Amino acid sequence: MFDIKLATIIANIPALMIGFAFHEFAHAWVADRLGDPTPRSQGRLTLNPFVHLDLFGTLMALLYRFGWAKPVMTNPHYYRGDKRRGQMLVSLAGSIMNLITAFVVMLLWFLTMLWLEASEWSGILSLVFQSTVLMNLGLGVFNLLPIPPLDGFGVLSSLLPERFAPQLQMIEQYGFVILIVLLFTDVLGNVLSPTVIGIFDVYQKIISLILTPFLV
Repeated sequence: MFDIKLATIIANIPALMIGFAFHEFAHAWVADRLGDPTPRSQGRLTLNPFVHLDLFGTLMALLYRFGWAKPVMTNPHYYRGDKRRGQMLVSLAGSIMNLITAFVVMLLWFLTMLWLEASEWSGILSLVFQSTVLMNLGLGVFNLLPIPPLDGFGVLSSLLPERFAPQLQMIEQYGFVILIVLLFTDVLGNVLSPTVIGIFDVYQKIISLILTPFLV
């Protein structure tokens, strides 16, 4: 048997591939629907995780469940309608997709455990399902932080009046440094982990309410 930490890291591999693939595909798909040909022309309109992986962001996600993939390049000038609204929708798409994916995977996890209740595979499958749920929740919450280059900064930029553009550009120059410092001092972990666990518990309660009438 693997050491639990090693087993968890191994289970995080498919979890990470699912989380990153759906996250980046969501960005690309929304931008494409808004009229931007850039993601499609760069091959990012795909669920193939290897197209989206970033080495350092992948390592962070494997070890801490908070990471990032290669950002999908977009050109807001192509967006139909309000460009700032388009930027906000594209920025939000990845995290929303992760949160939806986490809920669907948790539902499948519960159904699978009911079906394979006493199976010798139930422990392994449960670990993979759990890792996938937590990975998607972690990616969804983490990427909503208003720190460049994360999606939350794109949302913040689209909501603030344009007169704040110089200040945002200055923050953007140091965003990656700020992010690394916060990650390695575990400030983000102390904030994000309770949020992820809180959403996890809410999802559990909702799914229990959905399934209970069918189990009585």
